Amino acid sequence: MPYPTALGRSSLGRLLFSCWAFAISLQAANGADPVDFDREVAPLLAQRCLDCHSGNTPKGGLSLEVHSSALKGGESGKALVPKNLTASLLWQRITADEMPPKHPLTPPEKELVARWIKQGAVWGANPIDRLAHSTSQRAGRDWWSLQALPLPPQIPQVQSPWVATEIDAFVWKQLAEHGLSPAPPASPRALIRRLYFDLVGLPPPPGQIEAFAANPTKEAYETIVDDLLATPQYGERWGRHWLDVVRFGESNGFERNEPRKNAWPYRDWVVNALNADMPYDQFVQMQLIGDLLQKNVEGASATGFWVAGVHNTVVGGSKRMKDLARQDELEEVLATVGQTFLGLTVNCARCHDHKFDPVTQKEFYQLASAISGLGFGERTEKSPEDAERLRAVEAQQATLNQKLVAIENPARKAIIAARRRGEFDKPEPPTAFARWEFDGDLRDAIGTLHGTAIGNAKTENGALLLDGTSFVQTPPLKQDIQEKTLAAWVELTDLNQAGGGAISIETLDGKIFDSIVFGEREPQRWMPGSNGFVRSESFRGPAEAEANKRPVHFAIVYRKDGTIVGYRDGKPYGQPAGKGPLQNYASGAAELVFGLRHKPTGSNKHLKAKLHQATFYDRALSAAEVAVAAGNAIDYVTEEQLVQSLDPKTRNLRADLQRQATLLQTKADRLRQSANRKIYTMTPRQGARTNVLLRGDPERQGDLVAAGGVAAIAGVTADFGLAPDAPEAERRRALAKWITDGNNPLFSRVIANRIWHYHFGQGLVITPNDFGFNGGHPTHPELLDWLAVWFRDNGYRMKAFHRLIVTSNTWKQAGYPPLVKGQANPRDQDADNRLLWRMTPRRLEAECVRDAMLAVAGKLDPHVGGPSFEDVSIVSNNGTTYYEPRELNRESHFRRTIYRFNPRGGRSALLDTFDCPDPAAAAPRRAVTTTPLQALSLLNNSFVLRMSTEFAARVESQAGKKEASQIQLAWQLALARDPTPDERAWSARLVRQHGLAALCRGLFNANEFVIIE
Repeated sequence: MPYPTALGRSSLGRLLFSCWAFAISLQAANGADPVDFDREVAPLLAQRCLDCHSGNTPKGGLSLEVHSSALKGGESGKALVPKNLTASLLWQRITADEMPPKHPLTPPEKELVARWIKQGAVWGANPIDRLAHSTSQRAGRDWWSLQALPLPPQIPQVQSPWVATEIDAFVWKQLAEHGLSPAPPASPRALIRRLYFDLVGLPPPPGQIEAFAANPTKEAYETIVDDLLATPQYGERWGRHWLDVVRFGESNGFERNEPRKNAWPYRDWVVNALNADMPYDQFVQMQLIGDLLQKNVEGASATGFWVAGVHNTVVGGSKRMKDLARQDELEEVLATVGQTFLGLTVNCARCHDHKFDPVTQKEFYQLASAISGLGFGERTEKSPEDAERLRAVEAQQATLNQKLVAIENPARKAIIAARRRGEFDKPEPPTAFARWEFDGDLRDAIGTLHGTAIGNAKTENGALLLDGTSFVQTPPLKQDIQEKTLAAWVELTDLNQAGGGAISIETLDGKIFDSIVFGEREPQRWMPGSNGFVRSESFRGPAEAEANKRPVHFAIVYRKDGTIVGYRDGKPYGQPAGKGPLQNYASGAAELVFGLRHKPTGSNKHLKAKLHQATFYDRALSAAEVAVAAGNAIDYVTEEQLVQSLDPKTRNLRADLQRQATLLQTKADRLRQSANRKIYTMTPRQGARTNVLLRGDPERQGDLVAAGGVAAIAGVTADFGLAPDAPEAERRRALAKWITDGNNPLFSRVIANRIWHYHFGQGLVITPNDFGFNGGHPTHPELLDWLAVWFRDNGYRMKAFHRLIVTSNTWKQAGYPPLVKGQANPRDQDADNRLLWRMTPRRLEAECVRDAMLAVAGKLDPHVGGPSFEDVSIVSNNGTTYYEPRELNRESHFRRTIYRFNPRGGRSALLDTFDCPDPAAAAPRRAVTTTPLQALSLLNNSFVLRMSTEFAARVESQAGKKEASQIQLAWQLALARDPTPDERAWSARLVRQHGLAALCRGLFNANEFVIIE
């Protein structure tokens, strides 16, 4: 506001003011110390005045940022007259408590200003460096987190038998200063359960608990720690934490939200890097510049970090809208980079200097220049190692197949011979709902089939050639169709084609269909097809080798339970597929299409083949019926017939060989994919020349900038020494070097606090992603610095850091310490346990709840890595992709939840209820809620019900038929302890009335199951 021309309204007021000002001036003149402008006055002006009186349009026309403008004054006259208090309008407004208007200066602050003006208003840095000092409104370059790490940090010298590690010394010192004492140690059972969930995210086996409870020594405990850190489950547990921070998702987000089926290699890279104990600085460098460090699958997978977040694939057509979308994209990525590695919200400086932290707008665009070559897309990388592993697996498969042939062929021959002698009935051929025999070319077939009733349809002049230019379509089906079988005699003309359908049944709008598909995802292999890949899944069958020489009969059978079975020449092909519920086609709402994967709106969608015959059955055929339809009734032997003909010993041997074959086939499929792996990752492009954008507007360009960092961070230079048009690779290398520099204090502080956060439920700084003004202050600043230095000086080894924490007495404290009579309750002083006087009990994360159920039920698939399993339906409609949760309860879906297909918006009822975050945004701290829906999910969710049944089956198998043994084992598996006498009695009553599965379900609902003490 403008300065008034007069301050007092009466002569008395002017007299009182003059007397007070004269007294201040005498005090300022009588032996006062010289005022240091930069150290004392500039911070005061920056904190209390410059928010209004700086910039291009200062209030009242007065800018106090620059010496000349301060002397010039504003609309009301001279604000500052050196050595003359009464003539300085600035002083008049201050003494009248009118400036600052809401929070006047304190008497010491007023006295400082008076001394400064009386001594000549000597100026210093010009303009005032607003970022030099922290104030009550913002952080300056002297902010605690930006300072260099001390060398070496001082460890408190305390005398206490409780102090076993350096961590304990820091914690004890803080507790003693507040009159608090640490809790007693956790019980061996509680401690070992906590340790397992903390390091690997799974419950401990009862045998491990019993062994440690019987011998809870320091040596035994540390052996378990080392064993857990060496397991692959460690990388899965801590990899999930990291994926939360970098907002890893498997779809693009925004309105189209297309799936990213090849994003999983980044997830696997994170898990493998953690298991290999990759040093943290290298771990970060690989994510930033892995493609520059390693020209292989590893490098390409690691840089999936850059594209782990959302990506808008729908931008406006105008240049302005495209430019704005690009700037939004860069801001979102810079937010992740800054908060993940530095704990700074650098993205807040896009439109202006950061309002709270010492980050300028120019520095934001320096960082934007460093990543201006960012691109989203897929790359195909060859993996020689996986190719070699694949050859070894295929050799094992060949040997195993020979053993199976040696068992099965004699049995089959005996059955076939018996059938020829009339000892087995020949199966009747199935009745086809519709059959087509094609004798002409495709154009003739269109004229014959289109618009006619379903039935036999013949054309002339030989087999039908599907040449990729046309297709055949029938009228709507006049029958409600659910279970069904599609079959075709087909001769392929290009075995390496990239997709095509022999027969499709689809809705009239073409949005949902089922079909026989060849080469869609795997060259030379058959699979079922469906719109949006909802139920498209490999049969994992052998590659096609003869269909280019002679016609082959291929059929797919859609069963009521949703599984899809493939047959080639009447014999089972690969393994059953299908990931979704059976699709129903209402009468008059569907049609049959021949020769293409989709309706022809683009290229590369037709089956390159000669289609000799197509058959549609309005029901699911049995294996024997398929064999008859293929002309193999005599030579076909059912699985049941084959098994029954073998003696028990040979039958068991064959079953074991088949299990091995299934595992080898799964391994071969995954290796085949990874040997030529498609990876959704960063696809660099040329770095752009970057200007500061005024107010963030692409059409208001300011100064040209080169790639650089943030100058306020001590110990590292923000000048990368690059030209504005430096190559993209040089810019990213310089950024990675600056972030991971051993002298960068934020790099070590942030990760030390982040790891601490996951071990204790909250960090020493409670905001893991924000070490700036709006973030939390460290409760134990000396401890945080000591941890950061220790981590850096010990080679950034995360496993060693985990070991340091979990072997401290601080971490081993009880979660529920008993109250001591006569002593104050520590909760009254520190309810949030910020001083670490106990271990805060924590609820399991959503993924751990699901994984623990699988583990306790004995159903957890331990396989590490590979493509994600899908427990959502994927439906594309009008350009938007929808993900609907579904419970399939298949063995292939019983892997750890980190391997779940994780699209944005693709929620799971159980996971969502327990606060599993959507990957649309980073989740450095997960929300922890308590809602009735959690109890309802644990009681009624279909997955919980299935696992309760499996849990009961495991207990019966291991404990036998004795009720008491079953109850004891169930409690040990679920809660890591024996039941009390009352609990045992209640359990027995429940089992007798409702069965063992009811008890298992009840244990899943116990607080102890979802709480880590």
